[in-house]
Formats: sequence, C-alpha cells, structure tokens
Amino acid sequence: MIRESLRDLRPADSLNLCFLFFLAGVVFVFRSSLNNPGGLILLYLVLIVTQIMLVRVKDSNAFGRWVYDLVFPTLCILIVFDSLEGLVHSINPRDIDPFLIKLDYWMFGFYPTVMAEKFMHPFLTDIMQLAYSSYYFLPVTFGAFLKIKGEDHVFDRSLFLIMFCFYLSYIGYMLMPAIGPRYTIGHLQNSDLNGYIIAGPVQELLNRLEGVKRDAFPSGHTGVALTVLYLSYRYAKGLYRVFLPCVIMLILSTVYCRYHYVVDVLGGILLALISIFLGEAYYGYRAKRIDINH
Repeated sequence: MIRESLRDLRPADSLNLCFLFFLAGVVFVFRSSLNNPGGLILLYLVLIVTQIMLVRVKDSNAFGRWVYDLVFPTLCILIVFDSLEGLVHSINPRDIDPFLIKLDYWMFGFYPTVMAEKFMHPFLTDIMQLAYSSYYFLPVTFGAFLKIKGEDHVFDRSLFLIMFCFYLSYIGYMLMPAIGPRYTIGHLQNSDLNGYIIAGPVQELLNRLEGVKRDAFPSGHTGVALTVLYLSYRYAKGLYRVFLPCVIMLILSTVYCRYHYVVDVLGGILLALISIFLGEAYYGYRAKRIDINH
C-alpha cells in the first residue's frame, strides 16, 4: 500500500520528499559539526509532513490546489536554500574560490568582474541588478501562467525539472562551496558598484534575504533561468519571447554585479543541461511506468 502511494505521487513530490530526507540524513551524519542540528532536522521534518498533508488535501478546493502546486514548492525551495547557511560551511569548510579565480584568469588573462568596470554606469547597474533579481520571479511567473491556462500536465513536468535544477545546485554548493568574487577579489575593484536609485536597495535586500551561503558554484541563477527558458520555449512561445532578453541580461548580470565568476556561469549552463537531460529522461521513464501499471 505504501509502495502504491509513493508511486502515485507526482515526480516533483517524490523529488521533494527524497531531497528533504537526504538533507535530514546529511544533518544527522554531520551533527557534531553543526550548531543546531536538531533545529535543521525539525525544519526538514515539518516540510516533509506539510508536503504529505498537502498531497492528501490538494483536491479539496481551488485554493488548496494552488498552495500545493505553486505556493508550497516555492516556499520549500526558499526555506531549504536559507537553511544551507547553517549547513554548507559546517560540513565542507574549504572554499574553492582560489581555484575558480585561477580558472577565470587562465581563460581570459584578466579578472572578468574587474574588467566589467569598463562598462559600469549607474543606469546600467540599476538594470543589471533588476535583471539579476528576476531570477526569483521567472519560475513563479511561468508556473502561474501554466496554471491559469490549465496546462496541468505541462505544469507538473515543468515543476519537476525546475525543482530538480534547484536541488542539484544545492548539492553543488555542499560539494564545492564558493563565496564569490564580491568577497574574494573585491579589493581588486577600483570603484564601488553604484546605481541611481534601484541597485542599492535591491543589493541590500538580497544581502539580507540570502546571507552568505557559499552558493557561487554552480550559478543557480544561470541554471534555473535557462531551465525555465527551455520550458517556455517548448510550452509557451509567447512567454519565451519575453523571457529571452531577461535571461540574457540575468546571465550577464551575474558577473557584472560581482556575484559570480565566469566559470560559475559555465557551471550553471552545465547544470541546466544536466537537469534537462536527466530530468526529461526520468520523467519520460516514470510516465511510461505509470501507463504500464495502469
């Protein structure tokens, strides 16, 4: 019976539960190195229980369905990301920034974030900071668009691929922690990155919300944005035409705004390719299994 219940879960739910159990297991294994292992395990268990409850009540009304489909996955991704601040550096304290800096310099013969100062202008900085922040809205906008159109099967597939990309990036942060060029080579910059009226408040808000997560490599911003772009190209061409310039600007902004090394962006591109290839392969396999069993 339990096996049948698990099989009936949509892939995104199974992925979420597996990843939360995985994180709880990581916390348990490394509990002696963590400041609050009990709090983290409790957090993950609360999310697990909430996921299971939402699966049971999702069809009770339209509001519950929206919470199940869009609100909870969004909150879960954000909450799990926030929990990494107390996890990543405690289980893997060696940052790989020196290696990433050397790779950037080896590829270009200069430091890209420093070179970007040649193009720096307050208006451009405002635009780039907004583009960088659009990362938080692209998946939600795409998901809401599919929900409103009633494309439930496409929504479920897209949710799985996007969550898969997010969670792969989180594993990347744990395996290869990096703090980013803002902190490591900021002393090489000749001037601060100032905008007119937008960049400063947005930077401050992101710093408060994100904290210091060692989340530079791979660039989750790049990976998730490209995954959403791929999905919009397949299922919502009109939205794709809107997303395309946003994603291009977002990717450029990761380096311009000094959040990422160029090699992080390349890692993000690889992350998107892996997420799409493996995610689509698994989703297709899962769909065939369900058809066979039914």
